[in-house]
This record gives sequence, structure tokens and C-alpha cells, in this order.
Amino acid sequence: MNVYDSERIVESLSEKGFTESKEMKDSDVVVFNTCHIREKAAEKLYSDIGRLKENSKTKKIVVAGCVAQAENQEIIKRMPDVDLVIGPQSYHKIPDLISKLDKKRKFVETDFPTENKFNVLTKRKKNDKKPTAFLTIQEGCDKFCTFCVVPYTRGAEYSRTTMEIIEEAKELIGRGISELTLLGQNVNAYHGQGYDKKTSNLADLFYELSKLDGLKRLRYTTNHPNDVNKELIQAHKDIEILMPYIHLPIQSGSDRMLKLMNRKHTRQSYLEIIEKIREARCDIAISSDFIVGFPGETDSDFEQSLSLINKVNYSQAYSFTYSPRPGTPAADYDHQLPKEIKMERLIILQNLLKEQQLEYNKKFLNSSVSILIEREGKEHNQLVGKSPHSQSVYFNNVENKSKIGNFAEVHINSVKVSSLSGNIIEKN
Repeated sequence: MNVYDSERIVESLSEKGFTESKEMKDSDVVVFNTCHIREKAAEKLYSDIGRLKENSKTKKIVVAGCVAQAENQEIIKRMPDVDLVIGPQSYHKIPDLISKLDKKRKFVETDFPTENKFNVLTKRKKNDKKPTAFLTIQEGCDKFCTFCVVPYTRGAEYSRTTMEIIEEAKELIGRGISELTLLGQNVNAYHGQGYDKKTSNLADLFYELSKLDGLKRLRYTTNHPNDVNKELIQAHKDIEILMPYIHLPIQSGSDRMLKLMNRKHTRQSYLEIIEKIREARCDIAISSDFIVGFPGETDSDFEQSLSLINKVNYSQAYSFTYSPRPGTPAADYDHQLPKEIKMERLIILQNLLKEQQLEYNKKFLNSSVSILIEREGKEHNQLVGKSPHSQSVYFNNVENKSKIGNFAEVHINSVKVSSLSGNIIEKN
């Protein structure tokens, strides 16, 4: 979502005559768009601003995003060279506020605005280098997991209307986009107004989007288990362009930890959802998120996470040590675990996940995979695309016949933990 937000910030600034600079030293305005999910990301912000110190007098420095929302005035106190602090719901105001800035006048804009930022943002601009695009359909979260800052930095759940989303999708498709990834902090909690003025859920939106000419692939992230309904599962069975991949975070395999996290689901209910999804779409790839070392996590709790991983068999997953976020309930919990224990457990968990990911990828050896070519690889004459199951697929561009934005069939002859590679299958 931060990538999407950054793109919209750049688009709105370009309407005011700004162009994106290749080097920070050449820029008049520097915008840091931030995430507050983990402590490391927040601290990196201050480090990056510090490196600007020599040139800060000649630049306007903007801090946007969730760190801005959470720390607001504190950012300017800590970094006086910052000119504008603006939250994620107000970034559409950046162009106008920049024109009012000088080194004696600073702004902190972190109140939740009354206007809908999506109604104010400029139209999407074409990116000739990308055949894929993000499209935010939902923001905020009402779940209040005890480790998470999202309800405080992004606010309550808000869903855009079906009409708004379809219009933006048409605009992107008209600019050559073949694949859309729908975004939301809790995307499957989508409850926007449909064409019939009634509330539509995510499955309803999928069916509408699947009618659009030119849209070849559809993805979405990220989900909460409690919002996976039978309509969403059925959509995976019915809609050809809806890719066979779902990201379904659980965070822990221990019911005791899930309760402390206020996840509002159990280990068993999660496993039952996985079973229903696989019954509807047997080839679906499933990924997840795990937090290791949540306050009070015992060896037994950790072992239950490992046993759940063994039971589910993930195609990939994201895993982190618990990071206390200011203002969240879990930051004040007793029994905070030492860093050494958290890191030790994380290594064990990640090794297991890597084993599963490699075994999953091995299933594609000596088979044909359809990919959308997205970008150039690091090696000479190499191209990279995504499989329907969200794997990165590498191949050599024989005689420069393939182009970014095209679809291709690749025969897989080698796999790694995080990628597949092979040779393009030439059409007769």
C-alpha cells in the first residue's frame, strides 16, 4: 500500500510541475513515505533524514505515512529540518502545502480529514515500464490486534465504492495494465457501495472486475481469517482471472497467543478455512505472516506455531520477531522476551518455512508455467515475470523476442527457495 501511496503522491506533485529526480542531491523536495509496523522502519527514517543534513537548508523535507501519523510533532522536535509532517489520509494535500512552506513555517497535518482523498487525487499516470499496478480499495482496520498500529495510524475501516474502483481500474487497463493487485490493510473486509446502492463484499467486486476487457490477472492482499466468507472462496473457484494465491496471516499457531493478540479466531477455525479454500481450488498457493517472540510466548506456544506450519504447508510466508509499537496494548504486556530468544526461534521458524517453500517450488520442475513478464533481471538479457501462484520466474530472452508486458510460457528446469527459472517455450 505504501508503494501505491507513493505513486499517487508523485502523480499529484507532477500536476504541479514537479518531476521525479534520479538522485536525492538533485531534488528540491524530498518525501519520505513511511511505515510504522516495525520499529526498524521508523528508526531508518531518522537515519535517512540525518544523512540529508548537509543539504537540508536547500530542500523541503516531507515525512508522510504512518510514522508521520503516529509521531507527528515529535518528528519536527527530533529533526528540526523537516518542513511538513503529513498522515496517510491527508497526502493529497502535499502539493498545496509545499507551495506554502518556508524554513520558518512548518506544517503538521495528521488530523483525519473530512474529505475523501481518493476524490481529490489526480488521475493515474502511465508507467511504460510496468504491466502491473496496485489499486487501493480499502483502508484502515477495526480488528485492534494488540500488536498492531494500523487502527491508530490509518483509522477505521473504509471502503471505496464499486464505481470508483471500476473507473480507476478501467483507466489503468487503458494505459496497458494487464494485472491488478487490490490493496487494503484488511482487504477482505471490503464493504463498499455497489452499483445497486447496496453493500458489496470483496467477492462481488471480483465478479465486476472480471467483466473488464483487457484485465488478464487479478490479485489481492492482505486478509484476515475472520473475513473469509463462502462467497470469497467460491470466487476463487469461479473466476478464471483471479489468481490461485491467497495471503492469509495467522501470526501464531497457539490459541493462547492468538487470544493475547486479540486475533478473534482460533487455530482450528483457521485450519478449517484453509481446508475449505483448498476444496474450492485444489492448486491454490497459501502464504501467511508469523510473529515470533510475542510477550509471554513459551516454548510450547512456539512449538504449536511450528506444528501448524507443518500441517498447512505454505508456499511462502513472512516472519518477524515481535517489535513493540508505542501506543499498542502489547507494548505494555509483562513477560517481554529477550532478543536472543526471539532471534533463536525466528531462525528455526524461517528454516522450516524455507524448506516448505523449496519443496513447493520443486513441484513445478519440468512443467510449463504461464507468466506475465514484468521487468528485466540482473543478468544480461534476462527477464522476470510472476507465475499465477506468485512465484518469480526467470528466463533468458532468446534473440530478444520477448518484451515486458507480454505473457509467456516458461519450461521450468531449476528452482530456488524464492524463485523458478527455465527456458521460454517458443510458439510454432
